[in-house]
Amino acid sequence: METTRIADAARGLRHMFLRDLLLSARIGVYAQEQGVTQRIRVNVDLGVHDDGASGVSRPAVGRDELSRVVDYAVIADRVREVVAAGHVQLVETLAERIAETCLTDERVELARIRVEKLEVLPDGASAGVEVERRRRK
Repeated sequence: METTRIADAARGLRHMFLRDLLLSARIGVYAQEQGVTQRIRVNVDLGVHDDGASGVSRPAVGRDELSRVVDYAVIADRVREVVAAGHVQLVETLAERIAETCLTDERVELARIRVEKLEVLPDGASAGVEVERRRRK
């Protein structure tokens, strides 16, 4: 997966990511996709403000405490909740909803979400979409 860089010292951003979450989703617009689940893969890339990001110089290593970072387990649970919430017609809609829930954490400035349906093309590995959303200033 080729992506542009997210971590940025000048802007006080670190790159937090979840790779290859394999989930079952009720998704699709076609008749054969109704009432069944499909395997999907979700990738999450977040641009997260460093501790107290305000342009102030900070030490390279902060407190070794979970409370100062965006917890990947919490993000993974939110992704699972969005996927489990009910049938969605479009992968675009699902990706947007995941991005929206990631941006509820005020430390997250950018959310890049990729959702892939894994078994929809007989001669292809996946079909899907990637969206990138930024916090509105």
